[in-house]
Amino acid sequence: MIQINDEFPQIVDLRYLNHAAVAPWPLRAARAVSAFAEQNATLGARDYPSWLTVERSLRQRLTRLLNAPSSADVALVKNTSEALSFVAFGLDWRDGDQIVISDEEFPSNRVVWEALRPYGVEVIQVNLQGTDPEGDLLAACGPRVRLMAISAVQYASGMRLDLVRLGEGCEHRGVLLCIDAIQQLGALPFDVQQNRCAFAMADGHKWMLGPEGLGVFYCRSDLRERLKLHEYGWHMLEHAGDYDRTDWEPARSARRFECGSPNLLGAMALEASLSLLEDVGMEQVAKSLGERIEWLAQGLTKLNGIETISPVQAERRSGIITFRLEGWKNAELFERLKAEQVVCAMRGGGIRFSPHFYTPERVVEETLALLRDMAAH
Repeated sequence: MIQINDEFPQIVDLRYLNHAAVAPWPLRAARAVSAFAEQNATLGARDYPSWLTVERSLRQRLTRLLNAPSSADVALVKNTSEALSFVAFGLDWRDGDQIVISDEEFPSNRVVWEALRPYGVEVIQVNLQGTDPEGDLLAACGPRVRLMAISAVQYASGMRLDLVRLGEGCEHRGVLLCIDAIQQLGALPFDVQQNRCAFAMADGHKWMLGPEGLGVFYCRSDLRERLKLHEYGWHMLEHAGDYDRTDWEPARSARRFECGSPNLLGAMALEASLSLLEDVGMEQVAKSLGERIEWLAQGLTKLNGIETISPVQAERRSGIITFRLEGWKNAELFERLKAEQVVCAMRGGGIRFSPHFYTPERVVEETLALLRDMAAH
């Protein structure tokens, strides 16, 4: 039986509510990295084949987490931005093409598309504050739109979009759907097949509880060869490891996007972290996270002067809740919370809390008690 508290031995007075930024590792990930470091120090790369076994296990776990048809559809990348760049600068854009995004995207999912302006590509930003944001996004998909790039969950407000509806709508219109899944993958179930997306990507250091510097890129199999490659090396070849061979071709799998040596240190940690999510089960992870968001939401509504920025509808909720407190500047409130060992973030014109499935109830209650005192003064 999993002892969740044993996996997160955080100091007693720490109140960690910042998984939408950078998450703590579970103990099993720390131990995996420690063992890897010990092997490197004492044995070097003598057991390199066993390291690759861990990397293969990581690919399988990511394939299951995404519900991708095959591990051949999954590439290990440095981060979300790299994967977005593979798409942005891999497609064959024509002058006059358009891309639809929202007006609430994290810079990674905006700048990369705006960088296509020299190619004559126009970026259309859609406001999400209407009564039907999915309808508004799809309505913006005119005849020149070739791709919709949208975050599954908006990083500042925590708004969760109906990806199935967007996927069906994009497919009907002949538009490719690219999903930045960094604020959903590892927090809530995510299904590339159900969402009918062409591409999806995410970093491991948020809800997947892994390290920075390692993420995942899903590319639908029929689109892999449509993306022009800009990075080349030994690892992305179909016959990688055959160093004497002079003829070459890119790997037929998504490994074609991995130009050089793998990040095995990151793989050790992320593989261990994902094993915890699998042990718990994503349905239970989502249920437990939802309970903590509900505790926070209910607690905040009882405080004087609180304005909640995040959506209140259940179908719109994620692992993020953002708010403002009357009488406090966000920067001042953030610093006060920081002084009280509440780890959170300033985003979207407010304070952003992001617990995870394992967050102790005491963290929620103590944080609400601190805010209650601040609201009274």
